[in-house]
Amino acid sequence: MRMEGSAAVVTGGSRGIGLAVARELLDAGASVLIGARGKDGLEQALATLGPAPGRLVAAAGDAGDEVDVRRWAGLALETFGRLDFVVCNAGANQPLGPAVAGDPQAWRDTFAVNVHGPLALVRAAWEGWMKDHGGAVVTVVTEGVHGVGPGLAAYETSKAALLQLTRHLAAELAPRVRVNAVSPGLVRTELARFWWERDEAALAAGTPLRRLGEPEDIAHAVVWLLSGDASWVTGADLLVDGGRRFRAGMLPDRPW
Repeated sequence: MRMEGSAAVVTGGSRGIGLAVARELLDAGASVLIGARGKDGLEQALATLGPAPGRLVAAAGDAGDEVDVRRWAGLALETFGRLDFVVCNAGANQPLGPAVAGDPQAWRDTFAVNVHGPLALVRAAWEGWMKDHGGAVVTVVTEGVHGVGPGLAAYETSKAALLQLTRHLAAELAPRVRVNAVSPGLVRTELARFWWERDEAALAAGTPLRRLGEPEDIAHAVVWLLSGDASWVTGADLLVDGGRRFRAGMLPDRPW
């Protein structure tokens, strides 16, 4: 997949899945703006990604703040002269715990990052470039929208809203812009550390492919959906979970 001459904004791009997506886009020849909250994390991300003269920009801000995400889109257009791809990867998962006991403001903050911010960013990209030139958008959702994870009510409810928003955007922005979702399973990221660190070996053993996901596993799917190789795919929800959804049907280990 070659993407020379194209430009992307990746939110939550300083670590985990977002950083892996940025690396793969750069390797494919695209220019990339990574947006994230912490300046220290962005500086570390730039060091990790290495030199890419004129093709890599980092911008601090809040992925749930409309002003900040619009600024990211504007900076990409100003720096690269175009904005072909948007990857809405930034995510919030607070408050953990039951829905009936969660702090209402924490719920609002999570919806701001997981739903309102992505919508504002896509609007800015549409108005600034994609309406006239086309493009592609990928939202990073979660396998949890297809079930219920204990204590993840705020996260999964907001991501379910993001998935439905993805479908609406796919219908509304066609045929100029393709909009798809990737739903990761359990991936070894900081956001999910509270879940996988407790017993990584057991969790991996309970997955048909016998391992947890790595950020690169999700990045491959995201970049494929952005690329011309997926030119007839829109409104899709691509599940990338190592078969985790089907773990209940696993057979015991066999000698053959």
